[in-house]
Amino acid sequence: MNTERREALHHFMRHLAAAVSTASLYPITHSQVGNLCRKALGCLTEAIGTDTEIKIIRIDDELVADGVPLERSMYVGRLGGMLKGSGVGHIRIRRQVVDHELLSLIESLAKKGKEGNELCSSENIRLGQVDVRNVRPEEGISKADWASGQAGIGVSADEMALFMEMYDNVRKRKRLDVVGLSEIVTVFIDAFVNDADPLLALAPLRAMDEYTYTHSTNVCILNLAQAKAMGIIGAQLHDIGIAAMLHDVGKLFIPEEILNKTEKLTEDEWELIRRHPVTGAHYLLDIPGVPRLAVVTAFEHHMRFDMRGYPRVKASSWRPNIASQMTAISDIYDSLRTKRVYCKAEDFKVVEHILREEAGSQLNPQLVSNFLRIMDRQHAREEMNGIGETKPS
Repeated sequence: MNTERREALHHFMRHLAAAVSTASLYPITHSQVGNLCRKALGCLTEAIGTDTEIKIIRIDDELVADGVPLERSMYVGRLGGMLKGSGVGHIRIRRQVVDHELLSLIESLAKKGKEGNELCSSENIRLGQVDVRNVRPEEGISKADWASGQAGIGVSADEMALFMEMYDNVRKRKRLDVVGLSEIVTVFIDAFVNDADPLLALAPLRAMDEYTYTHSTNVCILNLAQAKAMGIIGAQLHDIGIAAMLHDVGKLFIPEEILNKTEKLTEDEWELIRRHPVTGAHYLLDIPGVPRLAVVTAFEHHMRFDMRGYPRVKASSWRPNIASQMTAISDIYDSLRTKRVYCKAEDFKVVEHILREEAGSQLNPQLVSNFLRIMDRQHAREEMNGIGETKPS
């Protein structure tokens, strides 16, 4: 399999995993599921090429395609876990596969574990089991050869590149790739359902250089943790994740020299900063498929609990949406815990004190209490594992 076909196969798995995750949140008839299914089918056709079929073998939660181990990524790992949970050992897909067959597979994988549905083969998608003990060493499928990567939701170079490309398109005034963004969020949500410690992904993300991208990803993870702790599930949880990823989209229209300026900002520069919630909301309003909650959160996330933030609104009865209030907490926490060009990273106890001080004025006190319960437990786990603490400099 050449490089182009391997890349197409990787994209097929990315779209398929995202489609399964989306189908577990929305009805199978939802347009987002259909879009992902079509994208997956197009990539699959390219991956099969002139061959008659492609065979994917699962060993544990790792995947091998046509005898070649697939590079670990959060999408490949997630799909491997889905197949493992559904009892599928291998998939053989013929070139003649059609969209309703793939959609049926997506629906079956999404329902498995919830309703106890058994996965069934179709004419061009054959499912089966494989006994790892029967795999011969000379076939080149040694688990030690390809069991790379770690569990969890750490963002790989490929996924970060996808996210960066989306943000760069926004800077260039191009339309946002909502489908790609939704794929990333659905993988994060899956991690909170299936992984023992998904918040550990925050530690390596903070060490990366691309603050604009990693900050949005961290805020998304932190918001999902808050929402999950409050019992929010399903489509609402997905929309909260999308909203978190897009909360600062208005800053992409501000020159980077202003965002990274170490000297005191001028009044005109401050005005640009204060306008980014309005700019971001206006931009998102024109993008089909963006949840309305994302527009609201982009507009409100700097309003403050006591309504003394920005932008100012005339209606005295206005109260920020709960997603906006959660985002404000996650935003402040991650900003303070991350080293920036103009400020140092703060110790966890310092950030905890700041959040408690702002509870009731800048931040919702009940949400702060919920957030700190989560992060106190997480900080203890990070210290126990010897990771996660960013030393002030």
